[in-house]
Amino acid sequence: MKTLTNNYIFKALDAYPYDLEEAMEALTYALAYDEKNTMVLGLLGRINAESLYDYEKAKSYFAEALAEDINAFHIYPHYVNVLLWNEDLDEAEKLIDFALKIKGSDKAVLYVSKARLFEQKRSYQKALDFLKEAKIHTYNDSFMYTINQHKDRIKDKVPRKKKKTKKKEKKKEAKAKKNKKKK
Repeated sequence: MKTLTNNYIFKALDAYPYDLEEAMEALTYALAYDEKNTMVLGLLGRINAESLYDYEKAKSYFAEALAEDINAFHIYPHYVNVLLWNEDLDEAEKLIDFALKIKGSDKAVLYVSKARLFEQKRSYQKALDFLKEAKIHTYNDSFMYTINQHKDRIKDKVPRKKKKTKKKEKKKEAKAKKNKKKK
């Protein structure tokens, strides 16, 4: 049974996201053999979130997968994305904090998600701090580039302090001198 389930999972993974009909057919067969398979439930969650934009249904698939196996580390990044897209920020923060403790979880991806969470909360400095943490846990150049793109985007959002121009400073000094002379 497990072999048949895995074969259908491979077909679904191969088809997703380009051939959703084939992916759904393969997942339906896989569910018939093992209705509690975390890979199947996770992929159903992704399809509902990323293709159908049904975040509530996606959340239920992810929650069901984690109820079956709380250590299913491959579920957490996608579940967190759904929570961020659905603006369930408090729930997303709790899930990220928990997922960071799971052995085998992709810490870099989770820290980037935490940075995105704080970016949505407009806590840009905290977001940048979590990107630094993500860099520590990144072990490939491609993802390092992604982190740097996030960093640049967030830095652009940081409110800048207005620099006083020399002309404005001179005008203020001149006004101050005039006010002193009048007194």
